[in-house]
Amino acid sequence: MDLQSPCSACTSLHRKSPLFRRLSSLNSVNCLRKTTPKVQTPVAVAVSGQNGSSYSPSVPTHKVTVVDRQRDVVHEFLVPEDQYILHTAEAQNITLPFACRHGCCTSCAVRVKSGQLRQPEALGISAELKSKGYALLCVGFPSSDLEVETQDEDEVYWLQFGRYFARGPIERDDYALELAMGDE
Repeated sequence: MDLQSPCSACTSLHRKSPLFRRLSSLNSVNCLRKTTPKVQTPVAVAVSGQNGSSYSPSVPTHKVTVVDRQRDVVHEFLVPEDQYILHTAEAQNITLPFACRHGCCTSCAVRVKSGQLRQPEALGISAELKSKGYALLCVGFPSSDLEVETQDEDEVYWLQFGRYFARGPIERDDYALELAMGDE
């Protein structure tokens, strides 16, 4: 069996995906991951069968580029269409911002610079923000090669809910609180 030592990101990705079971039955797995301090790029994972033919998974895979503004780093990695972007990044030891993992907050919010993604479970951002190119990585599936840029969570939250608090922050009303406590 011709097995070059794959990098830890590729190994953990394949161990955690259904693809790994299919890959482990093949003769060789060669990792071609390139990493630089500024950009982390898995270029390709070449898989050869017993007769030397290339293995083509049935699920399309797309290159996702995340420009992390807060950490001043760019991540490039491959994500199958049927897997969440955040989960796949974590499987490749890539750290991205997140909190709820269920599409209900704005911690993993990004702005799409190019490409497309599906996010049917993204409750944390309105249809209006989605139409302006905002997305959530924790519940986003790539539909094409994709480039996104992380956003400040407070900024996205303000865009989402700011019109409701346009007069400024809500002040605590101790008198109303005292009345409410007296009713109990």
